[in-house]
Amino acid sequence: MPDHEVYENPLISRYASRPMASLWGAQKKFSTWRRLWVWLAEAEAELGLPITAAQLDELRAKVDDIDFTAAAGYEKKLRHDVMAHVHTYGDACPNAKGIIHLGATSNFVVDNADVIVIRESLELVASRLAAVIVALAAFAEKHRDLPTLGFTHLQPAQPTTVGKRATLWCYDLALDLAEVEHRIAALKARSTKGTTGTQASFLELFEGDHDKCRQLEQRVAEKMGFDASYAVTGQTYPRKVDAQVLDCLSGIAASAHKATTDLRILAMRKEIEEPFEEHQIGSSAMPYKRNPMRSERIGALSRFVMSLAQNGAATHATQWMERTLDDSANRRLSLPQAFLGVDAVLVIYENVARGMVVYPEVIAKNLREELPFMITENVLMEAVKAGGDRQDLHEKIRQHSQAAGAVVKQQGGANDLLDRLRKDDAFKAVDLGSIADPSQLVGRAPQQVDEFLAEVVASIRERYADRAAEGEELRV
Repeated sequence: MPDHEVYENPLISRYASRPMASLWGAQKKFSTWRRLWVWLAEAEAELGLPITAAQLDELRAKVDDIDFTAAAGYEKKLRHDVMAHVHTYGDACPNAKGIIHLGATSNFVVDNADVIVIRESLELVASRLAAVIVALAAFAEKHRDLPTLGFTHLQPAQPTTVGKRATLWCYDLALDLAEVEHRIAALKARSTKGTTGTQASFLELFEGDHDKCRQLEQRVAEKMGFDASYAVTGQTYPRKVDAQVLDCLSGIAASAHKATTDLRILAMRKEIEEPFEEHQIGSSAMPYKRNPMRSERIGALSRFVMSLAQNGAATHATQWMERTLDDSANRRLSLPQAFLGVDAVLVIYENVARGMVVYPEVIAKNLREELPFMITENVLMEAVKAGGDRQDLHEKIRQHSQAAGAVVKQQGGANDLLDRLRKDDAFKAVDLGSIADPSQLVGRAPQQVDEFLAEVVASIRERYADRAAEGEELRV
């Protein structure tokens, strides 16, 4: 059918980057299978099996030259994807045909290729995370001391700064990055574990030589770029690993969702907005609108990625005994789509973080409207220091606050609490102007920004100086 008549995955056509899509593409997958067959044959030859240099050279020459049409024909006939590619590779390498996949089970190529692709995908995710962290850190540094109204329970609370709030978003990602790095470090090869994890076929190939079986496993793992293989397996590497990886990706999605939900609320308050391009249309019906579509897209994709974490746990839980095949179809969906989804989220997030627009006058206005209530405890303490009775002063402030609140809520007027306090002789000795200075109410927020940048971000910036992804262009 023509392409426009069938469903296409929007993660590929609209959202994810080409580098991530390529990692999960057919060429990468089946070329990696062939490399694994080469590595297996190399290691078997090194340990004395009758495999010639000419056969190895023939295999190496055809690693990336895959006849996908022929492979599809074989799979239709054989109903087995691995054997379809064994035959296709064998047709391309007739002299080596007899030693391809020697002693191996299907999951030798399937699972080992998967851990290689997962590792490279996590490395790309780490780079994208670092790029967003650096962008948010620059934003936090620029606005380190810009006072803004804080919120708890989504209700006005003690002031903070715009920069300090951005460090909250940034730190979530720093924690995610640490988890990604841990997952990369924890990944191992499945290597040559055999059909049910017993290595029986390899033990037979090496005529009962257990040491050569162990050497084969270690050599193949090293050729794959791993220091070690999983201690024990069934037919597959532990599906617990998939669950851990999907949980890690879900955590990144949750962090992005939280931050961009904050940004959507701030956009509603007209304090901070995501980038908005010159010819961008916010609404087909309402020309004036500047909808936060990037943040909304991050939220949509993040929820999808978060939902995939359950797949990993459920699949792991149902791997009976040494393995069941009901993991296969699920993993073909959940693993690549989780990585593609997170990739898309981070591409958009970096774009947002690099281009956020701040409106200081609106921020100051919104803060001024709530500030009188924020400083009542400070006013109380200063009035007591001047000789007033604490309980009497508390009651006066309470009455004035209630009256000012009624003006705001019932009449739609401005908060006149400070004016009321100025007119009350009980507070004559209090310098209300000084107390109401927002810069004096943000505590150590500016210094916390500086410390965070030095103690957390600096090392990330240094570690990823040569690897951080740069400004992937939004596709839609």
